[in-house]
Amino acid sequence: MEQYKKDFIDFMVECQVLRFGDFVTKSGRQTPFFVNTGFYRTGEQLKKLGEYYAQAIQSRFGTDFDVLFGPAYKGIPLSVTASIALSSLYGASVRYCSNRKEVKDHGDKGILLGGPIQDGDRVVIIEDVTTAGTSIRETLPIIQAQADAKVLGLVVSVDRCERGTGSKSALEEIRETFGLETTAIVTMKEVTEHLAGSIIDDAMMAKIDAYYRQYGAE
Repeated sequence: MEQYKKDFIDFMVECQVLRFGDFVTKSGRQTPFFVNTGFYRTGEQLKKLGEYYAQAIQSRFGTDFDVLFGPAYKGIPLSVTASIALSSLYGASVRYCSNRKEVKDHGDKGILLGGPIQDGDRVVIIEDVTTAGTSIRETLPIIQAQADAKVLGLVVSVDRCERGTGSKSALEEIRETFGLETTAIVTMKEVTEHLAGSIIDDAMMAKIDAYYRQYGAE
């Protein structure tokens, strides 16, 4: 495993973004681990997070695209900090864009904030995690309604490596259903490999194994 992945896993634990216990995901699954990017709360943390995302984006998509789109609400700071990191690390000038939950009818009108999406734009979507692919199905129509833009793919912080609506992983379903490239900074397989025997003790590993027996992707 690359060192930056190990560093990112330790960073998530340090920021209490990655936690172990008993949780419920957006899709309603009972899970022994949870990733909540809302716990990145300081400027220093967000700066580091943006740099990790930028490395993952550059590795899969390069920097020759126009818009980094972060769905409201958690995607808003992600798109901002990652676009800043793409500039500082790689000299790339990428517009950030996010949607509002409600359309604004005065001043900066419309459903979007940040750089507008224009015809011909190449867009990468940035999210925290995806479990069942629910969010991407909500996000794509918003982008497609703005202009004739091409969505290249999706980047998340953690690939949970579990089934979406069928037997394949949510990220694999997104690839097949929408023709999008997908990538993650780390996978949960890499997380458990790195933390086994320390933060993840035998009892927690047993819960994680049981979870993947029920929800793990083929």
